[in-house]
Amino acid sequence: MVSSGEFMVRTAMILAAGLGQRMRPLTDTLPKPLISVAGKSMLDRTFEHLKKIEISNIVVNTHYLAPLIVEHVNALYPHTSISHEEVLLETGGGIKKALPMLGHDPFFVLNGDSIWSGPENLIGMEKKWSKEKMDALLLLISREQAHGYEGAGDFFMDSQGRLHRPERDEYAPFVYIGVQIVTSELFAQAPEGPFSMNLLWNKALEKDRLYGHIHGGEWFHMSTPQDLVKYEPIIASTQASDRTPDR
Repeated sequence: MVSSGEFMVRTAMILAAGLGQRMRPLTDTLPKPLISVAGKSMLDRTFEHLKKIEISNIVVNTHYLAPLIVEHVNALYPHTSISHEEVLLETGGGIKKALPMLGHDPFFVLNGDSIWSGPENLIGMEKKWSKEKMDALLLLISREQAHGYEGAGDFFMDSQGRLHRPERDEYAPFVYIGVQIVTSELFAQAPEGPFSMNLLWNKALEKDRLYGHIHGGEWFHMSTPQDLVKYEPIIASTQASDRTPDR
């Protein structure tokens, strides 16, 4: 693993508790992270990113159709910890509940239903990470390069990597793609129960401690069955290219 010198991120959480309602009817009987895309589930793709950089401590949260996630994880990734939510806690609440399993050092958080490929950006994020300057470091992609994304964008970024939000009715150039490094300290004043990570990101923004890292590859916004039909051939083609040896 390539390290940043003084610190190596050794822990990660995968968010896999959501309902995946826009992906119905596929998610009527299968949690979204277990949906297969080009022969591989979204959850397995997320684990692969972590395996490439030898992350040793992984936590997966569950809620909707939890036994299916647990069975899959126990069979393929037996040393993974499970954080089950009786009530869906959203992104922020889910991470806060799992903090005792995640420790005190900064850790990765990855959406279990996000598909991205290209350069190993977890290494790039680790090298960029600075606990002295940052409460969170988000992986971003240019809005124009986000396959299937139709929103107005999430953030602007200055030359130092600091982020700020767009104003109302303003388009922002960068989109968050579901990967971040955060600190446990960010959750010190977090509320109990369900809440979005946006609440804590906004607090970091107020202190100029929210930063971004640009993804140099591709990202696919997979929200509906129609997205699967449209983008699965592209993803399959990308996989085939990655497996082709250089000549």
